[in-house]
Amino acid sequence: MAQCVTKIELSISCENLLDKDVGSKSDPLCVLLQNIGDDQWAELDRTERIKNCQKPEFSKKLLIDYYFEKVQKIKFGVYDIDNKSFDLNDDDYLGGTECSLGQIVSSKKLTRPLELKKGKPAGKGTIMISAEEIKDTRVVNLEIEARSLDKKDFLGKSDPFLEFYKQSDSGPWQLVYRSEVIKNNLNPCWRRFSVPLHTFCGGDFSRPIKVHCTDYDSDGSHDLIGSFETNLSQLQKAHDGSLVEFECIHPEKKQKKKKYKNSGIVIIKSCKIEMEYSFLDYIMGGCQINFTVGIDFTGSNGDPKSPDSLHFISPNGINEYLIAIWSVGNVVQDYDTDKLFPAFGFGAQVPPNFQVSHEFALNFNPNNPYCEGVQGIVDAYRQALPQIQLYGPTNFSPIINHVARFAAQAAQQRIAAQYFILLIITDGEITDLDETRQAIVSASKLPMSVIIVGVGNADFKAMEFLDGDNGVLRSLTNEPVARDIVQFVPFRRFKNAPQEALSKTVLAEVPKQLVSYYKMQGWTPVKLPEAKKV
Repeated sequence: MAQCVTKIELSISCENLLDKDVGSKSDPLCVLLQNIGDDQWAELDRTERIKNCQKPEFSKKLLIDYYFEKVQKIKFGVYDIDNKSFDLNDDDYLGGTECSLGQIVSSKKLTRPLELKKGKPAGKGTIMISAEEIKDTRVVNLEIEARSLDKKDFLGKSDPFLEFYKQSDSGPWQLVYRSEVIKNNLNPCWRRFSVPLHTFCGGDFSRPIKVHCTDYDSDGSHDLIGSFETNLSQLQKAHDGSLVEFECIHPEKKQKKKKYKNSGIVIIKSCKIEMEYSFLDYIMGGCQINFTVGIDFTGSNGDPKSPDSLHFISPNGINEYLIAIWSVGNVVQDYDTDKLFPAFGFGAQVPPNFQVSHEFALNFNPNNPYCEGVQGIVDAYRQALPQIQLYGPTNFSPIINHVARFAAQAAQQRIAAQYFILLIITDGEITDLDETRQAIVSASKLPMSVIIVGVGNADFKAMEFLDGDNGVLRSLTNEPVARDIVQFVPFRRFKNAPQEALSKTVLAEVPKQLVSYYKMQGWTPVKLPEAKKV
């Protein structure tokens, strides 16, 4: 196994992008892909989308593991995003470039022409990529508001947003953070935000930081309200109720008007530097991952005795349900010491009374639904199949709420000791979508993640909706999820791929989801790693 030498952060900007929108400019986003062999590319990361801009400087950095001993072929693709779907196939391609990570690392800053395909330039479009090594895992947390900002809009007030720039070693200013826009407000209070310390100032507390306060315009022609320069040492004076204030100065107004004072005051309410913990910090610090499986036994799967059924076990002893259990379970079981996994079915009539159940133990022992290892789940599934009647409806919420009760008990300990993963394998015909939305919104406040693997060839629109990639999932009462906890993957995409490809995609989000929960709670690993003891 290759050893990851270090983590690299890539900053992306572009110039002279093609203009694909009629009546306005393109709305670009940049995606980072890595070659995984046989001319196959896997997405690693993507920037934010910037509206109406042909010369974007993206504030979201792209992260990649750097291996010295491997040639890591990577590709950058720039797209004009005109819809909310996560899939880029329905968006206009503005050009891309291929290179190796080693080329970027060795040149510090790489400028390349964008190409629509090999040898075909994308107009005069260029992409600039610069790399920095991540050495420091601390983060800067900031709370900022402003008062008495200049009014910039003819019919309204101003729509202010903030941009933070650090001075790079070679002199130019580099964007490190862009806030949200607050509409029609001269006294805005922005959301609390955090930026990795190495991104913010390279760990140098006296490195100059420039802050722009700007009025947003939907056509991309934003107006500067004012700016100021500072550094992290000054910002840090804002804590425990002590505020730090800066005058926002518009340079042209200052030159022209003798009585000019400022264009408003930006107030730093709080600036704290905290340690950032990784997934491995939590796991090595003693966090156990509890794995639960929920299997769809509804009638829409088809009669298990028929070869057309999704539950039909082929002569070589497998079906899509079993492959999904094996590939996900084999990875997760390494993080659970007792290797005892609760396994449930839903949507079937079960013995002895053949009442419909939406959360029955696969081993028919409700007091002890635990199976020994992944093999135990597989054995229980095979034994249950001939004893039940596939029925309906397809209700997800009972099993999500079941696992959530255990997660809620674990959360009461107020330590990062237990995290829960629920794997639901389904043919996708969900009937309790509203209740499931509510269950997921409630579960997003608990130490748990939900993985949905869709088997068969159904339309999985409802599953994609629950995944929330197209926007923030909300309950019926419009309450948003506290964090993204659902990952949906259609099995058909992996039919001919090696088994590890499914588990890799299915589990890709879990480390981020686990860290986001403990970060939201402010809980450190149970046992702190030596290097991070402050």
